[in-house]
Amino acid sequence: MSAREERDALTPPTALHDRVLHLLRASTDGVPPRRGYSLPRKTAPGEDPLSREEALRAIRGALRPLPDDPATLHRRFERLGIRDRHRHLIKSAVVGLPLPAEQADAARSLARRLTRTGTTVLTVTAGIALLGRFGESEDVPYLSVLGLLRELTGPAVNVLDILDRRSAAVLWLAVRASRDELQPLVRALWTGDRQAVRPELIALPDALPFVGSAAARRIAEASQLSGLLDRHPTDTRLLAQAGRLLVRMGSSRDDPTDLLAYRDALRVYDSVVGRAGQLPPTLDNAAMLLSLAQDLSSGTGVLLDWPPGRRAALLESLGRLLAEPRWTSAGASGGEAVQRRRVDWIRRTGRQPFRHPATPDKFRIEVVTGDPADRERVETRVLIDGRPVVPALFGRGPAHSPDHLLDEGRLRAGEEPREVQLAEADCTEGCCGALYVTIRRDADQVVWENWRQTMTGSREPAAEPSAHRFDASAYDTEIARAETDCAWSWRARTVARLIKTGLIEEPDLLSRWDASRGWISSGFDDPDTAVVTFWYVPGQAAGRPERADSPLQFRWVVPDDGTPPEAQAAAALRRLAEEDPKSYARVCGGSRQRAEELGYPWPDGV
Repeated sequence: MSAREERDALTPPTALHDRVLHLLRASTDGVPPRRGYSLPRKTAPGEDPLSREEALRAIRGALRPLPDDPATLHRRFERLGIRDRHRHLIKSAVVGLPLPAEQADAARSLARRLTRTGTTVLTVTAGIALLGRFGESEDVPYLSVLGLLRELTGPAVNVLDILDRRSAAVLWLAVRASRDELQPLVRALWTGDRQAVRPELIALPDALPFVGSAAARRIAEASQLSGLLDRHPTDTRLLAQAGRLLVRMGSSRDDPTDLLAYRDALRVYDSVVGRAGQLPPTLDNAAMLLSLAQDLSSGTGVLLDWPPGRRAALLESLGRLLAEPRWTSAGASGGEAVQRRRVDWIRRTGRQPFRHPATPDKFRIEVVTGDPADRERVETRVLIDGRPVVPALFGRGPAHSPDHLLDEGRLRAGEEPREVQLAEADCTEGCCGALYVTIRRDADQVVWENWRQTMTGSREPAAEPSAHRFDASAYDTEIARAETDCAWSWRARTVARLIKTGLIEEPDLLSRWDASRGWISSGFDDPDTAVVTFWYVPGQAAGRPERADSPLQFRWVVPDDGTPPEAQAAAALRRLAEEDPKSYARVCGGSRQRAEELGYPWPDGV
């Protein structure tokens, strides 16, 4: 053994808490780096990995009885084959650990030794999990330091959410908020510079597309937004920023459950809506207030624990304000494309949230288009007894678009039961699941039943699996109204819907060219265009498809020529009938090899 190896063997390893504290003190101004710190990766010796169930049983065994010190727990983990990759199971094991009240002090003492002197991720994670059950305010500073290790951020934030919500938010932002625009605010929060928090919060850009729902909630919690609003009742810039943060928290594009997790949501809604008359009637403020109204009418905001009549009162107040001439004309003279789209969006949908402000209709559909500046998706919001079912049962993605649910008639009720996907996670169902319901007609009623969520490798029931029954006549009327109501739609979207309807009614317009209908809607990058996609398989029209397992996808962009949408759609359908669309559309999918075989250029960047 070398002299250095002897030294290392005799020197006890440094506690993780002390290692992180040393790094923090050595950093500039005592502010942690973006994304925190990370431990060097260790390569575990080759071995048969434990299954999830085996690892969970082993962790429970290591914790029974509770060890007297971190070293004993470490040896138990080593002996039982528990490795760092199993650390996410420790919380579950600790939550289910039977610990009578008389053992609480001993468990708390062990948790503090593990978090303050533990030298491995596993032992410290166990200590953090125990603090989730037995921790107190004096443990907050230690958790805030340990959470700067990326391997421990999640467990530390979860426990801090119980002990000190503001400290949890500050830690989350320090490690997870990496955008340049957020760094001055994060610095003020981490260093405790309370005088700088409000100016830095106000200084964030008016448009917050880079702030997801989780970051918006953590900013509000860390800055103690409700208290700031109370202390600065005439600060309209702070008021507008608070409204924008509420909008981001409730965005179905991210995780709308962040709004439900924000404990001060009702107080901030009261402040923003109650003082909205103080705001200057700018386009940004009009868009923010309309977005809040949409959420209070049919979005996640409905699900908050409102006192009786309060939500309706706030909506009524917003409705009166936004109907005033100074607000209806906000931004009307703007010339930029995004500004024109926002003005048109407010004109089309500005009164929609106030038609059914608080009526507990048995079954209602609201097609909602969000602020074009945020590129919010078009959602088909289904409300049962006044509550939106997708955010209530599924917090991992928005409700599907009307293109999927209404244009294809998927919500219609027939004699045969039909399972319908109402929403899918943004990262696809294969990653984070989807929400399904089965729809069927039962005599003079329509039944929605067998709710289920899916995750990879599982078929989990939804949180509210009970069946709902609706009067069939009223249900059919509502479906027909929703399918034909296009008041929410803008010109290019209407053109796309009319083209799609025409191709559904006359599929031969495409099939004659060995093509089949694909995705048809307005363009994502340019919402003022209609986009038609189709799949091409040679020989398909003659019933002799060639390489059907390797189709080519084509994309045809139809620009808005200023004529009525009906005329534009009719012209597009005539062209499809008369000219092979492969001659003017461009390849956008399939494989490069297949495109080259068929003589079509492969697009750059695909």
